[in-house]
Amino acid sequence: MSDALMTPGFGLLPTELDFNEFVAICSDPTGGVAVPHADEVVQGIPIYDGDRLRSANQNNASVLKQELATVFGAGAGVIAIRNAWNDAPTLEAMTNVLLQIVERERAEKADSFDHFAASGANSRAWDTLGKAAKLDPATYVAYYANPVLSLVSESWLGPAFQLTAQVNIVHPTGAAQSPHRDYHLGFLSDDEAARYPAHVHRLSQALTLQGAVVHTAMPIEAGPTMLLPGSQRFLSGYLAWRDERFKEYFAANQVQLALEPGDAVFFNPGLHHGAGENRTTDIDRMGNLLQISSAFGVPMEAVDWPGIAIATYPVLQQIADSGQVTDDHIAVCASGYPWPSNLDTDPSTAGLAPPSMQAIMRQALAGGTTPQDFANAMAALTERRKPY
Repeated sequence: MSDALMTPGFGLLPTELDFNEFVAICSDPTGGVAVPHADEVVQGIPIYDGDRLRSANQNNASVLKQELATVFGAGAGVIAIRNAWNDAPTLEAMTNVLLQIVERERAEKADSFDHFAASGANSRAWDTLGKAAKLDPATYVAYYANPVLSLVSESWLGPAFQLTAQVNIVHPTGAAQSPHRDYHLGFLSDDEAARYPAHVHRLSQALTLQGAVVHTAMPIEAGPTMLLPGSQRFLSGYLAWRDERFKEYFAANQVQLALEPGDAVFFNPGLHHGAGENRTTDIDRMGNLLQISSAFGVPMEAVDWPGIAIATYPVLQQIADSGQVTDDHIAVCASGYPWPSNLDTDPSTAGLAPPSMQAIMRQALAGGTTPQDFANAMAALTERRKPY
């Protein structure tokens, strides 16, 4: 098993890239990591069953999280989950919501840009998390309050993770993306990334988790995501992904998985990857792209969490009335981290931190707070958090 990510090292990375080390790492895609809870390993990628992950109790959930975290960091860097979203009506309803958002924005403006694909190859809408919550809060809650999503996100990022989402529809003949690494350091130029010391290159991978929920059938010819298992273990990868030698190696060695609606893929943002070419004439390949951030990180997109909380609160209240509301519901409907805040106006009432939005929502649901009073509480929280 390569320990490239785990080796102590501080200061700046060497400017000369070790291509042979990269090849050696990628030649061992699994890194020797055991995956006893996976159903199979296909082309170096562990494949999990969504129903088995959903049924995990508290005891084996911790074991599963450790296994997944090890895969993301020291193993393949990527997993696929069959039937991760197993409620077909909810998946179809969210598909319709996302299409409404895309069509609405297409009528208002040209398609949103893609950082790594040619213009016109796809239709993309940003911040579909917030837009979906306000357009159809019931579908939002049913779709995102998925224990599989929480389990996988917490395995890599811990609690109070922060969701963002963007729908991407790649049309027939749509070209492939350039292989790349993702946010944070993946969105810097080589020169900018080189200014950050080695431990920050390791840290960048731990601040986000990438995911994609499949909304249409994705045979290989439709161009599902191209993946290079194990490539996240190459510490200098944020300086390497634009280099022609590494791009050529990626083209020759990348793998793809055929996927079905409800399947999902999650991967370390340091994994070399890129959307594939849609070689079909009749499939508009649709995925809901998830970028999930650590509570300690800054997401790429600004999210109106008070607005999402207010929009979804009546839905959660109905679920709470039947005794079925869970932490999975609250985790995707409100922000779980109490910072940043203004400690003059939002002081701690118990412990070291002021109450988070999730804590306020949990208390409101338990106490039967009305939607209007909850909206007032969110407005008051926003006001308390304003800087001096």
